[in-house]
This record gives sequence, C-alpha cells and structure tokens, in this order.
Amino acid sequence: MTEQRPSLRKVSPGAGNASNSRSAAGNAGLRLLPWLVSIAFFMQMLDGSILNTALPAIAENMGADPLRMHYVVISYLLTSALVIPASGFLSDRFGIRRVFILSIAVFTIGSALCAAASDVQQLAAARVLQGVGGAVMVPAGRLAVLLAFPREKLADALSFVTLPGLIGPLFGPAVGGMLVAYASWRWIFLINIPVGLAGLILSLRYMPDPGTRISEERFDCIGFTLVGLCMASATLCLEGSELPLPMAAPALAVIGLCALGSYVAYALRSLNPLFRPELFAIRNFRVGTAGNFFSRIGFNSAPFLTPLLLQLGLGYTPMQAGLAMLPVGIGAIAAKRWVPGLLHRFGFRRMLTVNTVLVGISLGAYACITPDLPRPLILLLFFAVGASSSMQFTGMNAVTLIDLPESLSAGGNSLLSAIMQLTMGMGVALAAKLLDIYKDAAGDIMSAFQYTYLTLGALTVLSAVMFFRLRKDDAGGAAPPPGHQLS
Repeated sequence: MTEQRPSLRKVSPGAGNASNSRSAAGNAGLRLLPWLVSIAFFMQMLDGSILNTALPAIAENMGADPLRMHYVVISYLLTSALVIPASGFLSDRFGIRRVFILSIAVFTIGSALCAAASDVQQLAAARVLQGVGGAVMVPAGRLAVLLAFPREKLADALSFVTLPGLIGPLFGPAVGGMLVAYASWRWIFLINIPVGLAGLILSLRYMPDPGTRISEERFDCIGFTLVGLCMASATLCLEGSELPLPMAAPALAVIGLCALGSYVAYALRSLNPLFRPELFAIRNFRVGTAGNFFSRIGFNSAPFLTPLLLQLGLGYTPMQAGLAMLPVGIGAIAAKRWVPGLLHRFGFRRMLTVNTVLVGISLGAYACITPDLPRPLILLLFFAVGASSSMQFTGMNAVTLIDLPESLSAGGNSLLSAIMQLTMGMGVALAAKLLDIYKDAAGDIMSAFQYTYLTLGALTVLSAVMFFRLRKDDAGGAAPPPGHQLS
C-alpha cells in the first residue's frame, strides 16, 4: 500500500470527502513547510557554532591536543563544500520531499554517531556524515519553499526560514558552553536527535510534494570530481607537515591547480558542465566570487580561534567563553539593517573595499586581547567584528548574485554556497597551521594567538584589492532573486 502524501495540486470542489481530506492535508503542509525548513536550517547553523566552544573539553575527554581539534571542524565544512554542488541535481532527480527527508535522517544519524565517538578519528568520520546531510538539507528545503509559495508570499516565507540562521550562531557558543559546564560535550550532538526526529515525523506527515523535476540532462560526474579534487587539495595542502607523506603540501597544491585547470578546459567543451562558464562572463559575479574566496579565509577563522583563545589563553570556562561570544552574534544581527543604506549611498566598490579593511583591522585587533584587557573592551571588540563581518557577508554575496539571469541563478548560488563552506574549512586549517608555527617559534600560547590574529588580519586587509575591480557606479540596494543566501 502506497503512502498518501500531501500535494500542492488544486483539488476540484466536487472531488468528495477524500479529496477534501487530501486538500486539508495539503493546506496544513503548506502552512508547516516554513517551520520544517527552519528546523533544518536551525540544526545546521546551531551545529556550526555550538561545537567551537566545546573543542577544549572534547580534547581533554579524548586525550587529544586542543590545538589539533580543527580536523573535527574541517571534516564537516569540507564535506559540505564537496556535496553542495550535487544538491540541486539530487532534488531534481529523486524529488525534493524525498531528498529533504533523507538528508534530515542522515544528519540525525551523524549527530548520534558524533555523540557516541570515543576518539578524534571517530568524531571526524561522524562529522563527515553530518556534513553530507547538512549540505543537502537546507538547499532542498529552500527549493521546496520556492516552488510551494506564490511570489507575493515568497519573501515572507523565506524571511521566516532564514531567521533561525541568525539565531543559531547567536546562541550556539553560549549553549555549547552551558552544555559542557552542566552536562557533557556529547549533548552538543544529542540535542540534534529529538529535533531531527520531530522534523522527520512532521515532514513524513505534512511536507507537500512539489514533484520530481526530472531533467534529461545527466549529472556532470567528471566536473563534480574535478571540482571536488580541487577543493579537497586546496584545504588539505594547508595542513603541510601534518600530512604523513614528505612534500605532501606542494604535491597537493599542484594537484589542486591541475584539477582546476582541467575543469576549466573541460567545462568549455562540455554541453552540461557543473558550473557553466557563462557565469564568469558576468563581471560582478566574477569579482564577487574572487572577493568572497580571498577575504573569507581570514575572518572565517575567528569562530574557531576565539573560543580557544578565551579558554586556553585567558582561562575562561566553556560557559564564560560561550557567553562572551554573544556580542558577535548581536553585532551581526544589528548590522544587517545598515547594509542597504550603505550600498545605496556608497555603492558596492567603496563599501566593500572600506569594510574589508575594517574587518581585517578588527581581526588583527584581537591580538590586543590579554588577561589585563578590561572585559567591556573585549566585548566591544567582539561586537565590532560581528557587525563588520555581517556587512561584509551581505555586501559580497549581494554583488555576486545581483546580475545573474534566471537561467544561471541556480548554478551561481550553488557555487557561491560551496565557496562559503570551502573558505570556512580553509580558514580553520590556515589558522590552526599558523597557530602551530607561531607556538613553536614564540614558545608561549598567548604570543602564538597574537601573531596568528595579526597575520590573518593583514591577509584580510590585502584582500580588499579584489573589490577595486568593481565599477565605481555599481550601486546596491537591489535584492537578488528570492532564495539566494545573503548571510
């Protein structure tokens, strides 16, 4: 007996009681759909911020070096970056509803395995499974909302769906610190299980089925492999001496460049490449993706580095470190409303160039954090970094997506999402490497943190030159098509 699933298709008035029942189920599914997708978004965003505060406690429990715990973070981020380009094809091929439900199940199972891990290797492997689920879960849910709601109601639905993406990072570090203080680090992953199960039950019962949009075009397996090889090589080469083989870092760099060159040559000849070359004929997209890549690497390291600095350098407890990070999220949310006005007044080029420098200076100012620095000044600095980073994310992503035609919007958004995840992993890997180098050179952990922040801040400031390539008359304020991620 087949499952009776809610449908979005209209039912004729004379279809009888059975049809009325199905219509009621469909209406309930449409009302609940934003809630279902927001649950998935909340789980993903909370999981991305809740873990960093607990890394020292996890390392102590597993007998590992807390400065080597970055593998647990990178395994999730790199997996997400690799899988995101396939999310659209999977939704088209197997149905949005089916893929969304399966991705929640995979993410929930991965969370349970993370909670049960007994060493760093097991935890990193379970995080890979989490990354697979998380990479598909949110794009599939967002696509379901795009197809389910009429345009006049779409903006409100998407705003509701993305709200948990702001709340998760705001409270994630504090929640992580409290769970470590009053329960166990394993509860960081265990809390995903009841939320995931609730999402599964509600999705199976109420989620409408927009249908399977099967395309005659095949998935670009060759392009997917080449892009994935390039991403993995770029991240792993930053590990350098951590890798077991001699000269591994230069070899991975060469492999990554060869994979990138091979993909470009392949995409120019392919009829259906993973990312169409026409994307890079659009000036703002070309500059925006380059600016996103180079500027994000530096300041994406802060969520990983700062909880370590507070606990290992300043002696904060996990809960104190988590609560101290709240101003970062508050600043990020507060700054969102400033961006449209700044873009209207100054344009993309001036706003992004100046703000990139401010982000780099703020990140470098973390080097001033010492046990003697008054706590209000530390919290003010965190607020400044959160606000400037938020404006940077929104401005960069807007300029990247704003000129995309509808035919290229899905591919452009997918590529941008992959770059966002990739640079998070690369930022963590680079920060961990610099911290290790400076610790060996300076001999104490506080000096290592200070030199690392100064280096990452300087790299971020230098990345501002990318935005000089924007036109002076490029003005902001226009929103990209609905569904594009601007955070």
